[in-house]
Amino acid sequence: MSILSEEKIPVSEALKPLDAKTIYKTNRWWCSVVLLESFGRRQVALYLWRKSGDRWKRQQKFIVHDKGEWEKVKEAVEGFLRRIEGI
Repeated sequence: MSILSEEKIPVSEALKPLDAKTIYKTNRWWCSVVLLESFGRRQVALYLWRKSGDRWKRQQKFIVHDKGEWEKVKEAVEGFLRRIEGI
């Protein structure tokens, strides 16, 4: 489900969120994958925000630049998951 219909994505004014999917959201933490338009280019970013008062503040931002980079990240994460799951 797209988060854009639920709540405004708290990103920089210079970025245009096109779509987003929430990974998890609590009263204090919000993690989403966001499809952005940045200076005429599209990019995918993983954000982690923390609630401070009544505002969401960015704690982390990870940009996936291309499919090749994503495959490397995915392979590394899946390798570690296999190790903790004993596969």
